Amino acid sequence: MARVASLAILAAGTDPQANDFLKEEYGKVIENVQKGAISTNMKNRDLSGDPTAGSVEAKRFANAEPQAYGTARAAGAGNKIKAKPVTVAIDDDKEFVEEMEEKDTSLYGVDGLVQRRGQNHTLRMIAYLDTKFFATAYASAIALNLSGYDKVEEELEAIIQECETTKNDFVDGVPRALMHLVLSPKYYGKVRNQLDTQTNNANVDTSAEEFKVWHGVKTYSCVNLPNGCDYILLVDGAVAQPVMATPYNVEKIPLSNAYGLELFFSCGTKTVTPDLIFKKGVFTAVAANATFDATKTYYTVSNGVYTVADIQAFANGTTYYTMG
Repeated sequence: MARVASLAILAAGTDPQANDFLKEEYGKVIENVQKGAISTNMKNRDLSGDPTAGSVEAKRFANAEPQAYGTARAAGAGNKIKAKPVTVAIDDDKEFVEEMEEKDTSLYGVDGLVQRRGQNHTLRMIAYLDTKFFATAYASAIALNLSGYDKVEEELEAIIQECETTKNDFVDGVPRALMHLVLSPKYYGKVRNQLDTQTNNANVDTSAEEFKVWHGVKTYSCVNLPNGCDYILLVDGAVAQPVMATPYNVEKIPLSNAYGLELFFSCGTKTVTPDLIFKKGVFTAVAANATFDATKTYYTVSNGVYTVADIQAFANGTTYYTMG
């Protein structure tokens, strides 16, 4: 396609600065995506490498442990810093390409056309990035059996505490200020109703749509969670999702009186801290005589916590579970 030199060609009689509109509209598209995506504030930004090379890398550094005084002197060296790299491939290429005939542009005016379609492309790009982000988080989340809790506030507090008390080589407890609780609209409504019934809480504004924070954890309602998911709890940086986009274009389609509106973007989405993402699940033990199904996700349980079992076949003496 041949690049249109000036929008004035398409919209005679409009603002003489119209040729700058595409550049401005592109800026609006990207800015609106950054503001509108719920996942934006949760993404891992500690990435190194050149995105144009096709991948970037996130690193997790292990906690330092105190040693007895003189240990390094006796060994002649200090402890090595332990890091776990996670490579994020930018391998998901998407596009918005729409055509509009000159006859139609004369009815809308190009300025209005680009604005209308740019706004729609913004919303669809947000939906795609959020959906991919939360699907990735959900697939690698630690599933907890929370069926023993009758009240929504007890259930959510239990999953928050599970994250809060996480300890391993990389984590020594998690402050609630670093957590994000993302709920489906249906479950968000349950929490909203629970807050409304707290007659002793004078600080709850029942007319407000959002309550933003619940028990010290940032809280969101999201329509882009996977089907069947009531909520996900995750910490800052749990998932990386670098995004690259090219400028928003209007181009003349050869041998026609039509124009193309184009937005291309590429992204990569990968979990960086699977130990700091949690979801609820109802688990059923796999029958002893069951046949292994490679299409299913199997879990094992330890101290009441269910984790994904990376297996190719059932191991003797191990009890496996499926969630659903």
